[in-house]
Amino acid sequence: MPMTISNGERVLGWSLALLWPLLNGSVLADDQPTRPAIKANRWQEDWSTLKDPTLRTEPLDSLKYISLSDDNPLTYLSLGATLRERFEMNDASGFGIKNVDRDRYLIQRFQVHADLHLNENWRLFTQLEDARAYDKTSVGGADQNRTDLRLAFAEYVKTFSGGTLKSRVGRQDFAFDLQRFISSRDGPNVRQSFDALWADWETSDWRFIGIASHPVQYLDERNFDDKSNSDLRFHMLRVERLVGAKNELSAYYGLYERSDAHYLSADGNETRHLFDIRLGGAASGFDWDIEGMLQSGSVGSKDIRAWATGSRVGYTFETVTWKPRIGFQTDVASGDRHAGDGTEGTFNPLFPNGYYFSLAGYTGYTNLIHVKPSITVKPADKLSIQTAIGLLWRQTTADAVYTQPNLPVAGTAGEGERWTGAYGQIRTDYVFNPNLTGAIEAVHYAIGQTLREAGGQDSNYLGVELKFSW
Repeated sequence: MPMTISNGERVLGWSLALLWPLLNGSVLADDQPTRPAIKANRWQEDWSTLKDPTLRTEPLDSLKYISLSDDNPLTYLSLGATLRERFEMNDASGFGIKNVDRDRYLIQRFQVHADLHLNENWRLFTQLEDARAYDKTSVGGADQNRTDLRLAFAEYVKTFSGGTLKSRVGRQDFAFDLQRFISSRDGPNVRQSFDALWADWETSDWRFIGIASHPVQYLDERNFDDKSNSDLRFHMLRVERLVGAKNELSAYYGLYERSDAHYLSADGNETRHLFDIRLGGAASGFDWDIEGMLQSGSVGSKDIRAWATGSRVGYTFETVTWKPRIGFQTDVASGDRHAGDGTEGTFNPLFPNGYYFSLAGYTGYTNLIHVKPSITVKPADKLSIQTAIGLLWRQTTADAVYTQPNLPVAGTAGEGERWTGAYGQIRTDYVFNPNLTGAIEAVHYAIGQTLREAGGQDSNYLGVELKFSW
């Protein structure tokens, strides 16, 4: 039988051909130590160091720093781009309850940005994004959003004797901590943006943040049709305290409001008050990150009483070959125990990042108990390999099993046992050079009897990714 090549495979092939000179190092040399690092959030980069002509050593550096003033070196324009290609296979999306066909597809995210610095205080940042899903059987809102405005904000920064004031207005993104609940959603294809007002005050030990926002509603009917979601509002007051050199204590109050919300046992307008506290740090080879959230308020005629906790702890053997890190992760999120009473106990994960558990999307941060031991090794400076096993139960059998972000699996609410299933995960990350990274992730999920009786089946996922940033 002749082999057929899908559109996604053609695009992946073209992308690999374009990136091959970068893979073998024939285009970009190693960065000098004083050059800025490329970051996942491109707006956080500062290319003003290239005002020194001797540091412009890479191709197209003339576009990373374009001087706009002979008198002020901090008046400049910086351009950049990011291309991410990921080929995915999933033989049972949603455990195969609605779709049992194997799905093979390519998701592609292409971004270009312009960072205009008017002076040492003011800047304008704009980023366009084109996210496409080739050959995907079911295309959701986080899979595809053809050419649109992802970021466009004005920023003001002023340093005083007592600290630094930072403020932004416009379309922006923000993420906190391990992005359990508030993230820029980098795992899926379409990242999460907010039309927001942001202000923070920073000192050497403290940081105070205030946010008022509408999350962006993504539409894909035509180019540049995204808009503020008038039915969803998110506001926050947050404080961070640096304890010692490597320990951060943070807490925040958030207000999440959604019109016409729908849960398995509640419908109506949702007002959710969020109280979150987190401690993260590292010392003597140990690292830890512990977070807890309480949620109150109302949805329709029901009161909200929900909660969640998450922790990641580990120890790295720095003097051992490959520097193995032994990790242990636990997560618990509440479900609704009594559908007929006046309380809604289903935890709302808000804006999860989509890869906190894995890229496969089988696990949502709602009504679960999750235990995950892992081992990570670094056979080379640029290579890391993680293997892990995840064990999952429901927090209550009265509520459903949930997949990402918080989608209930049909036929599971009020049925079966607590045991949900177990998954094995292996992920490899490699840094080819400062501009190009690659990753491979494989997940096998063995479902429990509750999912099997609902029509589910064991599931397998494979993702192969290349990401180029300039």
